[in-house]
Amino acid sequence: MYREDGFSLIEMAVVLVILGFVITALILPVTAQREVSSLRQTENQLAIAQKALIGFAQANGRLPCPATLTSRGVEVFEQQASEGGGECHPTAQLLPASTLGIQPVNDQGQAVDGWGTPIFYKVAQSNRGGSALPDFTTRNEMSLVGMASLMPEIRVCASSSDCSDTSYLINNAVAVVFSLGSTGAQVLGGAAPGGADEQANLINDNIFVSHDIRANDSNGSFNHIVTWISPYILYNAMIQAGQLP
Repeated sequence: MYREDGFSLIEMAVVLVILGFVITALILPVTAQREVSSLRQTENQLAIAQKALIGFAQANGRLPCPATLTSRGVEVFEQQASEGGGECHPTAQLLPASTLGIQPVNDQGQAVDGWGTPIFYKVAQSNRGGSALPDFTTRNEMSLVGMASLMPEIRVCASSSDCSDTSYLINNAVAVVFSLGSTGAQVLGGAAPGGADEQANLINDNIFVSHDIRANDSNGSFNHIVTWISPYILYNAMIQAGQLP
């Protein structure tokens, strides 16, 4: 009687397992390369954003306000000054791509990071006199108040659990620009932030956290990439442009 040889179920299972290992070994490096590429693109975008913000201040005598989710990259005010600029809208949290004229943007006109997620932006709203409107977003207000009297109030710390007047990375940033990182799309879609440090950056107050990306930490995972503008870098740039005496 003729008997046709073939693979047994066990042999087929072994082959499938081996194929699974091979495919996984091929996919993981590609995924890692994409993550590195997205990270580098994001860091480059944040650096471009910093330069654009400083250039805007050199040209306009103020920093721009953030954009909202629906303003298509245009800065949004709560109260405008007759001379230009003014008080920023309290719900505006995004980098104003259209106002700054930067790319890339998504189909809603929002500046995006390497993962295609909107880039966030916070600017100081302190007022030291001269007018009732914020010094850093009202045209020529910085010049009117004077560098010695300006007091930007944004603080960036290395941890949300150790952030005070004596423990910080910078205590007088004029602006913060940051990406939500690789998990940003999920967070914007309703998922919980990675932990207390990520949550601190989403409250829309004047306290931010910046440290390396961590999968496991006492304050939860952290995927944000955070950068800021020092007042002294801004002042120097504006002096060079003739916007500050």
